[in-house]
Amino acid sequence: MKSILITGSNRGIGLGLVKALIKNRTIPKHIIATCRQPNQAKELQNLAESNKNIHILQLDLLNFDSYAEFSKIVATIVKNDGLNVLINNAGVGHKFVRIGQVKTEPLIDSFFINCVAPIMMSKEMLPFLKQAAESNSELPIGVERAAIINISSSLASIADNNDGGYYAYRCSKAALNAATKSLSIDVKPYNILANCLHPGWVKTRMGGNKAPLEVDDACSQIINTIQNFSNENTGRFYSYNGEELKW
Repeated sequence: MKSILITGSNRGIGLGLVKALIKNRTIPKHIIATCRQPNQAKELQNLAESNKNIHILQLDLLNFDSYAEFSKIVATIVKNDGLNVLINNAGVGHKFVRIGQVKTEPLIDSFFINCVAPIMMSKEMLPFLKQAAESNSELPIGVERAAIINISSSLASIADNNDGGYYAYRCSKAALNAATKSLSIDVKPYNILANCLHPGWVKTRMGGNKAPLEVDDACSQIINTIQNFSNENTGRFYSYNGEELKW
């Protein structure tokens, strides 16, 4: 991977992925890490100071009108190489509620952040992904050529939903899974891979302290898993450890 863009990199999984990449045996030439308020992302800033591969860009994913200007900045970074990997990681989670406690606002908020934003960001980054796929035509389909990885959740699995609740999170992530399947079909002619990935139950602000996985461990496994994706894996739903999940 020469270049990789990760949304929501100020904390949690996003920050963990940046850390895992700079520890990887082949550090990407460009790690584009986005967040809404870069001035508050102190840990990410510290990483960027000691690793010139990291480019911190401001991005509010719900400000769709800003995407075109954001793309211009990305273009100055990746240049003719294009973008090898887009990881749509930024997301929002809401607390567990049963049907009697469901409210409209969390449902709408989750859908825009967890589903609409990844779709629109994939659309915006598509020219760069096509460029990378063409520039690396000698390579097989995968992250070294061009790929979109949408961070989903096992809670999005309809087949494995035995507990109910979590309406905002489940529905928005299930919608993201459906979008990823369509995306995989639409970008396949350009030799671009598209998958959704469950990062595991991780000790983050969203996952809570009871989660069994540490961020560093989960993110190192995520990087290993996506590096093994090939043409046979596109348009599918995987866990951080490479296990395929049910839709």
